Amino acid sequence: MLFPRQEGKGTLHLLLCVLLLAAWKTGSGQVHYSVPEEAKHGTFVGRIAQDLGLELAELVPRLFRVASKGHGDFLEVNLQNGILFVNSRIDREELCGQNLECSIHLEVIVDKPLQVFHVEVEVKDINDNPPVFRAREQRFFIPESRLVDSRFPIEGAADEDIGTNALLTYTLSPSDYFSLDVQASDELSKSLSLELRKSLDREETPELHLLLTATDGGKPELEGTVQLLITVLDVNDNAPLFAQAGYRVHLLESTANGTLVTTLNASDADEGVNGEIVFSFGSDVPLNIQKNFKIDSSSGEIRLIGRLDYEETKSYEIQVKAVDKGNPPMSNHCKVLVKVLDVNDNAPQLAITPLSLPVREDSPLGTVIAFVSVSDRDSGVYGQVTCSVMPPIPFKLVSTFKNYYSLVLDSALDRESVSNYELVVTARDGGSPSLSATASMSVEMADVNDNAPAFAQPEYTVFVKENNPPGCHIFTVSARDADAQENAQVSYSLVERRVGERALSSYVSVHAESGKVYALQPLDHEELELLQFQVSARDAGVPPLGSNVTLQVFVLDENDNAPALLPRPGAGGGGGALSELVSRSVGAGHVVAKVRAVDADSGYNAWLSFELQPAAGGARSPFRVALYTGEISTTRPLDEADPPRQRLLVLVKDHGEPALTATATVLLSLVESGQAPKASSRVLAGAAGAETALVDVNVYLIVAICAVSSLLVLTLLLYTALRCSAPPREGACGPGKPTLVCSSAVGSWSYSQQRRQRVCSGEGAPKTDLMAFSPSLPQVPGSAEERQQPSESEHLGKVSLSPGFQNCSISFIYDSYYFDS
Repeated sequence: MLFPRQEGKGTLHLLLCVLLLAAWKTGSGQVHYSVPEEAKHGTFVGRIAQDLGLELAELVPRLFRVASKGHGDFLEVNLQNGILFVNSRIDREELCGQNLECSIHLEVIVDKPLQVFHVEVEVKDINDNPPVFRAREQRFFIPESRLVDSRFPIEGAADEDIGTNALLTYTLSPSDYFSLDVQASDELSKSLSLELRKSLDREETPELHLLLTATDGGKPELEGTVQLLITVLDVNDNAPLFAQAGYRVHLLESTANGTLVTTLNASDADEGVNGEIVFSFGSDVPLNIQKNFKIDSSSGEIRLIGRLDYEETKSYEIQVKAVDKGNPPMSNHCKVLVKVLDVNDNAPQLAITPLSLPVREDSPLGTVIAFVSVSDRDSGVYGQVTCSVMPPIPFKLVSTFKNYYSLVLDSALDRESVSNYELVVTARDGGSPSLSATASMSVEMADVNDNAPAFAQPEYTVFVKENNPPGCHIFTVSARDADAQENAQVSYSLVERRVGERALSSYVSVHAESGKVYALQPLDHEELELLQFQVSARDAGVPPLGSNVTLQVFVLDENDNAPALLPRPGAGGGGGALSELVSRSVGAGHVVAKVRAVDADSGYNAWLSFELQPAAGGARSPFRVALYTGEISTTRPLDEADPPRQRLLVLVKDHGEPALTATATVLLSLVESGQAPKASSRVLAGAAGAETALVDVNVYLIVAICAVSSLLVLTLLLYTALRCSAPPREGACGPGKPTLVCSSAVGSWSYSQQRRQRVCSGEGAPKTDLMAFSPSLPQVPGSAEERQQPSESEHLGKVSLSPGFQNCSISFIYDSYYFDS
């Protein structure tokens, strides 16, 4: 604040009180200063930075700025020293008119963090306006018959200043006939009149010239003057008289046109024409009174002809003149004070200033979104305004100062749920009925990376035929990210691991943008039946978020392996013709040899059938081959007419589409009974005995196989349960070796080939399934037709673990058996 310089203890005490008052006001959120009007540019107003508790060094980094509502750039702040100073000329009368209180309201805003301070600068009045009379001279016509002590109204001066600067005193130049009479009133301005001290004599003094001086109470004093021209008349010596010197009327600002304001009563003691009175407004009545009121010249009725507005003019002071029709006419004056009463006819005015748009969806509670300011031109309860916002969630209005609000965040935001809020702020006054105003504001949400890409399902199963071309598209993964822009840009990649001794990336690849999965090389069902891996989806946010999906790629078998012939057990090596000695004494149905073959494929592609090729020349052979076992037996007893050397061609064919074949050559030498080798005798003896004991052996063998299978399944279940808690081992996948199952006097059950493949997974413990071909049982001699049909035990069977072991490892065992007699 600015204070005049004083000395002594009084000055120190006054300064201390002012500092305490300023500190209290700063704590309450508002700082008050004062500055005289017409102050020069650069005049010190106050140390605003210090009073607001701000450091000088942080003014520029925190974007210190000052906003003045509707008052231009009268004041500025020096950011170097934090001083508020006068920037341009301030005219209090132009700024506030005749209002006793005149202030400039400033809003001081700083960022990081955002703070708003309200500063009020009071503009002090100085004596810069002299008293002014409406006219340079005033004329009076006074009859000589007027009595001593008669009064003649004088129009006073007006001063645009306020307070003591507008407190006027009047002086009249010396005169023998007149003195100045001043009447003061609490509500009305001073009434001036000339008081007759000495009887007039027109013949002696027909005219008088007086000077009326008005002096204000300012320092230095200013004054104004007006000439009073008095003409002394010689007739009509009674002027009209009003019933009362002043009238007071109260009108609502909503009063309709034509309403009677008041009726003036005046009388004239003269008779005849000199007693007839004509009412009129004074010649100095302002234009706004002439527009809003009219007076009936004969009745003295004053009526409303315009529209009253309390916010523009709160009261009207009307000077009415009553003039008689005498010659010269005589007149008198009275004043009518019309006070306008306020009604609720102005809706609130609402202004929204956005600050932080768009709003990040992770903004903390209490974040200021916008400033809201309201005003109402009405007074009293009609000007008391309350604000509300719709929808009330997730925002709220917080009052920061009178008629100032902050729109702040009240609850958490989620752009994926609501990306834009259309807010409506309503301001409502306290009238009845109340008036309101609304303003709309669109609050857009700014996305943050708070959603990871999500796949439609956690796992996909893909079936791919083996021998696929390199680079073929086998599947497309797709993940959706609920975020926006770069936060929703998803890229795909493989979760690298090893499959056996090779890296996963040598088998498959995934396109980073489209999510298409490609097989980089031909897949081989016999090498890898199941390829399980994970694809990762990552967005482009900072930090990036991601998720994984599991792909189980089952490699479907194709018939790409022809049957392979196996050597006779104990013969060592293989691939040549099979040679056997056959006694000519054997009967029909005797098994003389067996063709062994295996197919590397699986399922029907590995199901082999045997067919005896016709002999050259169309001769009927005494031998035949079993369709599914490959056993070569006689169709009739051999005789001397049969050639001693028989060359048989056996076609081995699988059931694939198209079928693949292999040809086995069997050389049979027919010999007499005594020439058969011992090994063959033992075989024949065993064959003869088998015909009687084969049925019992088959029953025991089936029971034994079932018991062993049950024990094997139970063992696997226990083993799998123990392995579920163990970490998975990589590189445990590989083919096994052929294994002998059992042997007996009847023959042997053998694996033609066994492959064991562990499906390696990057998550959890492996799963286990057991798949096996059941062996074919030998059949009783003589039932050759029945032996041509595959039994149910030859079909593929599967034993699956319960759902409780779904995270265990999976082992696949594919077996094909043959019976050797």
